[in-house]
Amino acid sequence: MSAETPSLPDTSLPDTWRKPPMIANPVLRYGLLAAVVIYIGWAFFMLPIDWERISQGMTRAARIFSGAFPPSFERSGLLIDGFLESLKIAILATVGGVLLSIPIAFMAAKNLAPRPVYLLGRGLIIVARSFHPVIVAIIFVKAVGFGPFAGVLTLIVYSIGFVAKMLAERIEEIDWGQVEAMRAVGAGYFPTLIYAVFPQIMPRQIGLSIYQLDSNLRASAVVGIVGAGGIGSTLANAFGRYDYDFALAITIVIVAVILLSEAISGQIRKRIW
Repeated sequence: MSAETPSLPDTSLPDTWRKPPMIANPVLRYGLLAAVVIYIGWAFFMLPIDWERISQGMTRAARIFSGAFPPSFERSGLLIDGFLESLKIAILATVGGVLLSIPIAFMAAKNLAPRPVYLLGRGLIIVARSFHPVIVAIIFVKAVGFGPFAGVLTLIVYSIGFVAKMLAERIEEIDWGQVEAMRAVGAGYFPTLIYAVFPQIMPRQIGLSIYQLDSNLRASAVVGIVGAGGIGSTLANAFGRYDYDFALAITIVIVAVILLSEAISGQIRKRIW
């Protein structure tokens, strides 16, 4: 009897793996997609779009851009004064916002604060994050008047909303073993914070402070448009006088300063981490 020929192993390639869809039911999946498309179309057609006004706006835009070129740097002194004011606003707001964010972040850390204190801290962060800086700037301009002081107060609130939230999340992620070690030797609450918590969150705190300074410098140009001082007020006045060439010069300087600050803050963050 002849020996049976052994079967060769199957060398065909396996089926390509595909990530399973988030919604397994195809009817529900495509139904939701169709509903989203229908809603977007309905929302677009329900917008009160005045096409005649848009066509007129294109003519006005062409007139603005034609008057903006070439940019005018003749009043460089006014431009420099506005930028220096924005820089002062950003620095003061960052320092004040970060100093206020640290205790609020500890209040909003679930692993360190009692429940009532935690709710109070989270409530302060939610309130600070609930409003756009322009809205806060309008409120402070009405409260304390036009000028850089309203801008500083606005950006302090803006800084608390971001820095306190990110720092509180970092505190909740710390290595709890160091805290337990300090408590095991009888250390009190504040020594535990200084020697077990602060060393773990300090790199994140420095990075957040640098980022917030960069962000406040950008935001100072925005809140200044509603009267909160800085280069934004200079830009708003230029538009109000129809000095489009000077407004373009201000815009170019703002973009250049933001790019420079972004590069500097990026290098600092690299050295820290």
